[in-house]
Amino acid sequence: MASVPSTLLNTPYSTAPPLRHMHFSGLTFTRPIFTLPCTPSALRSFSVCQRSTYGPRPIPAAVLKEGVGQIKKKWSDVTSLNYWVVKDYYRLVDSVNALEPRIQSLSDDQLKAKTDEFQHRLALGETLGDIQAEAFAVVREAARRTLGMRHFDVQIIGGAVLHDGSIAEMKTGEGKTLVSTLAAYLNALTGEGVHVVTVNDYLARRDAEWMGQVHRFLGLSVGLIQKGMSADKRRLNYGCDITYTNNSELGFDYLRDNLAVSSGELVMKWPNPFHFAIVDEVDSVLIDEGRNPLLISGQATEDAARYPVAAKVAELLVRGVHYNVELKDNSVELTEEGIALAEMALETNDLWDENDPWARFVINALKAKEFYRRDVQYIVRNGKALIINELTGRVEEKRRWSDGIHQAVEAKEGLKIEADSVVVAQITYQSLFKLYPKLSGMTGTAKTEEKEFLKMFRLPVVEVPTNLPNIRKDLPIQAFATARGKWDHVSQEVEYMFRLGRPVLVGTTSVENSEHLSNLLKKRNIPHNLLNARPKYAAREAEIVAQAGRKHAITISTNMAGRGTDIILGGNPKMLAKEIIEEKLLPFLSRETPAFEFDSEVTSVKAMSTIKIGSLSTALLEKAALIAKYVGKSEGKSWTYEQAKSMISESVQLSESVNLMELRKLAEEESEMYPFGPTVALAYQSVLNDCKVHCLNEGVEVKKLGGLHVIGTSLHDSRRIDNQLRGRAGRQGDPGSTRFMISLQDEIFRKFNFDTEWAVRFISRITNDEDIPIEGDTIVKQLLALQMNVEKYFFNMRKSLVEFDEVLEVQRKHVYDLRQLILTGGAESCSQHTFQYMQAVIDETVLANVDPHKHPSSWNLQKILKDFIRLGGKLLKNSFAEVTETVLLRSLSKFDGSHPLDFTDFLPPDLPRPPNVFRGIRRKMTSLMRWLTICADDSITDGRYRLIINFLRKYLGDFLIASYLHAIEESGFDDTYVKEIERAVLIKTLDSFWRDHLINMNRLSSAVPTLAVFISAISFTCHWTQLM
Repeated sequence: MASVPSTLLNTPYSTAPPLRHMHFSGLTFTRPIFTLPCTPSALRSFSVCQRSTYGPRPIPAAVLKEGVGQIKKKWSDVTSLNYWVVKDYYRLVDSVNALEPRIQSLSDDQLKAKTDEFQHRLALGETLGDIQAEAFAVVREAARRTLGMRHFDVQIIGGAVLHDGSIAEMKTGEGKTLVSTLAAYLNALTGEGVHVVTVNDYLARRDAEWMGQVHRFLGLSVGLIQKGMSADKRRLNYGCDITYTNNSELGFDYLRDNLAVSSGELVMKWPNPFHFAIVDEVDSVLIDEGRNPLLISGQATEDAARYPVAAKVAELLVRGVHYNVELKDNSVELTEEGIALAEMALETNDLWDENDPWARFVINALKAKEFYRRDVQYIVRNGKALIINELTGRVEEKRRWSDGIHQAVEAKEGLKIEADSVVVAQITYQSLFKLYPKLSGMTGTAKTEEKEFLKMFRLPVVEVPTNLPNIRKDLPIQAFATARGKWDHVSQEVEYMFRLGRPVLVGTTSVENSEHLSNLLKKRNIPHNLLNARPKYAAREAEIVAQAGRKHAITISTNMAGRGTDIILGGNPKMLAKEIIEEKLLPFLSRETPAFEFDSEVTSVKAMSTIKIGSLSTALLEKAALIAKYVGKSEGKSWTYEQAKSMISESVQLSESVNLMELRKLAEEESEMYPFGPTVALAYQSVLNDCKVHCLNEGVEVKKLGGLHVIGTSLHDSRRIDNQLRGRAGRQGDPGSTRFMISLQDEIFRKFNFDTEWAVRFISRITNDEDIPIEGDTIVKQLLALQMNVEKYFFNMRKSLVEFDEVLEVQRKHVYDLRQLILTGGAESCSQHTFQYMQAVIDETVLANVDPHKHPSSWNLQKILKDFIRLGGKLLKNSFAEVTETVLLRSLSKFDGSHPLDFTDFLPPDLPRPPNVFRGIRRKMTSLMRWLTICADDSITDGRYRLIINFLRKYLGDFLIASYLHAIEESGFDDTYVKEIERAVLIKTLDSFWRDHLINMNRLSSAVPTLAVFISAISFTCHWTQLM
């Protein structure tokens, strides 16, 4: 029998007597009882317990300590600001509850008509606050009628928190998805659009289909954005009242819209695409994923041949001799010996030679060698290196690392190297969501990051109370000196829980670790399910997670915090019913095998109880199987495995949208045509009823055993992510327990160079066995302090990224606003921008060669003429062929103040007259406006000759613009065609400037972050100020 900590065995359902567990103020660890040091000082410092030695239960002091802790917690709750904020929200709850009887008495049509009524009241001047209580009552009733779900009072509070532009912290299983319908409906009534943002496509689709029923019932349009969707469909869905999407699709749509070359390519609701957003798992989006900006890349120079060579050089270099690494920020620094060896191997005199640059390739090859590990950061599939999302554990096929890192990884693995890329557009999630005038979010874990949310986004965090008390037990962290001892103890605890029948969820941080633990459990003959980024596991993600709460279910998952499916004790009846239907029908519908393989060697299903279905369900299943067999064979139809699954899914959806009587009627009406859909829907409903009974009974058994037990196998970079994993147990008042087991060899300690040798030596002094776990305030506080240092490090990283992006944000907003103005503006607008830029170039040329305090004879007039003729090309060559520096000086000297100035047509004497194209009131007005703009320009200081400078700027600008307009008139091209050419040239030029600026900013920030931001901010702002 495997052994486990004594606190897990204090249950009436234990199969063995409770272990001896003594509590002192110091440490608790496991070792043979006969080796216990018996000195008084030792007894005061720590306690010892032996797993195979049984004794009395914990002393009453522990119970007393727990009681005191509860009193302190209740007192701190009452004295906290959150307590009074929530109490104030109960006034809204009382109003909604008071309206409920009246709203329930309305017919469906009357309830739907409430939407038009609310919109009419808003048009008459009422505010959202005036109709909030009634709107919430309407949504509550609509959800009850369409979903069979009624919002609890605490969910009404959650909806109010979202509407107020705050973050609602709601524990796992408290119904955040349903809460979002309240704020989404209320804010959609303004007609400006609401975005409900999730962390992946699956959740966006699920919520749009599930919660969208409420909004569609009430007359609002619901849109859904998915990966691979066409531009036309995206445009249609963004135009809906409420749009469900994921954070990456939203960000990339915004960037793509600002790379569009015509207004017809825009998909968002311009000119105001952002109004109100509800961000699900807001901490994951804004904090975890906030470390990396969203990038759109374009193809750069072809350097593919250099990467394999650099990879070979990296193999020659030895860490600590030829290069040094910094794990926490993934940086590499070559030593003098390393530089010399690399230069010799590459037969170059300088790695940083501009004409033969090798440094970047060698550094990237070393990074790929040291920091990017197979089955941890990426997996190799079908000849490609695919990134594993560190937050969700999922494979991201469309994502690539930038700055040549991905090519270096491909070279390391011997894969085909794809072309290098350069950034053409980028934005951070922080900057993206700051574009919303009103932003809110919901998550189960935000309180630990409250200060960051307040500082960066001005989003307060409100803890919404649970509907039922949380009775989950969070057991003390166990620390091990070695990874071997930790994994051995984890497998022992899993085995013990399996023998009890309790479901277990084990969270790991990588594919590598999850498979290591799986192998250990196989040696112990423990059936289990494995969920990580490998295709054969990832394809079954939803069903694995949904059944993780069944009796005897053992689930190992990477990055469980990123999974969106709730774990229900006893199992998910809907998923079970669908599995039974698919198992029965798929062999008849498709001869194709799944695109992924099942791990048939060990699965948790072997240990789970068989679901007994009734005779009615059996008969309906057989009937559905006969029809499937006929459809699949007699009609000669053949479907792929995915098409067949899709057909069954459609039938399941039919059963959820049509009542039983109508389904039977449909089956009878189509009896001559073999009604596959209605028959499968009827079978599903019957099987579902059987599964509900089974899951309910099994759920009761699991609760008696203690509920779901969660084991964390490593501390994450943030306490918040650890809490997300803990939150999988004890949902909606269910029992449950959690335990974290960590080793001092875990990656978090290695990566950040934390000194843990003191802990290893401490353990060695106490016991000769380094594989023994220790529990206690002293060492745990030290380890948690290290974790908090990691949090501070990543906070500073995000802060630096945000500060860097704030500089870009000012420039990005200016460029993107200008871009949208050019794209969506009229033809005359494009011409005005063209003239504006022509004048800006003239101004730059003149101002660089004059001095308002000196006579024109000291100006560089020759340079002005040369640059002016070069700018105009053929347009000006003939007109200014005879204009010399002397002629220009003589003309300007007449404006020395001794002669009256005639500003008629701004024509200086002795200089060529521009083509007469400024005819009509519109063109004359634009010419006058340019003169007023030049006079108001404060970029040059006041001086005696400033007026002459302004006059010269105006004359040369008029001549260049007039020559351009005259050339267009002479060409005979259609005016509309010319305007479109102008628009395309303006967009292409603007994009080119912006792309070059992004490249320079990223290079400078990598080299000297602070200086780069300062210098680039000044240079870019000055450049665009001149253009504008």
